Amino acid sequence: MEASARGEAAMTYPSDVLHWIGGERASASGETYDKKSPHDGMTIARVARGRAEDARLAVDTAVAAFEAWARTPVVTRGELIRRATMLLMERRDEAAAIVSSETGKSRKDAVGEVGAAIEMGFFVAGEGRRFYGRTSTSAVANRWAMTVRQPVGPAALIIAANTPIANVAWKVFPALLCGDTAVLKPSEDTPETAMFLCRLLYEAGLPEGVLSVLHGMGTEAGAPLVEDERVRLVSFTGSVPVGRWIQRTAGERLAKVCLELGGKNPLVVCDDADLDQAVDAAVLSAFSNAGQRCASGSRLVIFDSVYDDFRGRFLERIGSLRLGPDDDDDLGPVINERQLKSILGAVERATQEDGVTVAIGGTRLTDPAHARGYYVAPTVLENARADASISRDEVFGPVTCLYRVRDFDHAIKMANDTQFGLTAAIHTNSIHRAEVFRERVRSGVVSINGPTYGSEPHMPFGGLKDSGNGFREAGTEALDVYSDWKTVYVKHDPDQI
Repeated sequence: MEASARGEAAMTYPSDVLHWIGGERASASGETYDKKSPHDGMTIARVARGRAEDARLAVDTAVAAFEAWARTPVVTRGELIRRATMLLMERRDEAAAIVSSETGKSRKDAVGEVGAAIEMGFFVAGEGRRFYGRTSTSAVANRWAMTVRQPVGPAALIIAANTPIANVAWKVFPALLCGDTAVLKPSEDTPETAMFLCRLLYEAGLPEGVLSVLHGMGTEAGAPLVEDERVRLVSFTGSVPVGRWIQRTAGERLAKVCLELGGKNPLVVCDDADLDQAVDAAVLSAFSNAGQRCASGSRLVIFDSVYDDFRGRFLERIGSLRLGPDDDDDLGPVINERQLKSILGAVERATQEDGVTVAIGGTRLTDPAHARGYYVAPTVLENARADASISRDEVFGPVTCLYRVRDFDHAIKMANDTQFGLTAAIHTNSIHRAEVFRERVRSGVVSINGPTYGSEPHMPFGGLKDSGNGFREAGTEALDVYSDWKTVYVKHDPDQI
């Protein structure tokens, strides 16, 4: 980290991170855990380690605050989110310093992520001035009908660490706009990012109790939220196994559940593609944010006739990538030691059990500049079968696989041969191929001649199959997660005029 950035982060990041449950407080048990820097493995804070009692108190607070917040006019709720977003704009550099400290990503990338949270805030705030339902006719004389949105109730919002402040904005802003109270359970790796945005919301005028932040491990702090009968909505971003458990557990009481569970996203390169453009997109898709994206391009599907040419250019580009936390670096570390070991373990199993070969990377960086951090070399694998675990399971790191295909039909078959369906991309100069790919690929997002990632706040994002359970985040579609529809009939009597 550059000296100035390191100094600002030190001034910004607290030595102790507490829960926010009716105001900041320590965990009921008094337990804490160490938050370590992904860049050098050093402890940067002690964080309150929430347990079931803390989760119960947080839900108590959300329940107590719900009725008053639900009755607050939606325009007022939107204006509060706008004020908080303006504060985030003013303190963008401070927010970016926290994100950079917690994730190890560069200040430049952290500033960009804060910008995404700001755009989401302004978009959601604007929806407070719309918040559309609809009006309609009725088959009954002297009656008309309309639909209006109503809050769901106390919500548990459980997020991942990969883009922490954007992840908070994607869930907290629409939940609050729709009149829900919320308990936010951030990743244990990014606790202060969540606290920073929470404080801004209260500084902007959020009534106490409307939003709580509960820190800790998933099984110890997150699970009690999911199991609490009073929680009427669980919105979760994370792994498929945890998502399935949440669906079963909260679904048993018919609570609303929104799941965003990741992907194994294909990027197809046709024989008529601009290969330089395709290489640029593939590098960004596979390795930006250290590959820690649910929309990461982890399967590169290449026409056989251009495979060798693409491969050579791709590996050359990868060889020039710089790893580190500074603005002139291309990617940073992965979030923690556990994830690093998981990534390298997946690569080792692929090579030992499935005959996969490593074209480049596949190791932890051990040079003096990187040895103490959680740095994985950008990795490209070849010769993986479509049914191999490395082809099926999300790795969530800077690892991608190259696959040869004969032609367009073979490419679409390969692209769809996955239990996921989040994003997909194709590189071609043929509008005909692009349109057929758009029709036939089974994914929630399609990119033509671009990377596999790149969502915008006014557009819905989500996937099919194991990538989610049908809801979409961002866009006006997010309001369908955090509100329920109410149909209203209005009857009048002309004789009473």
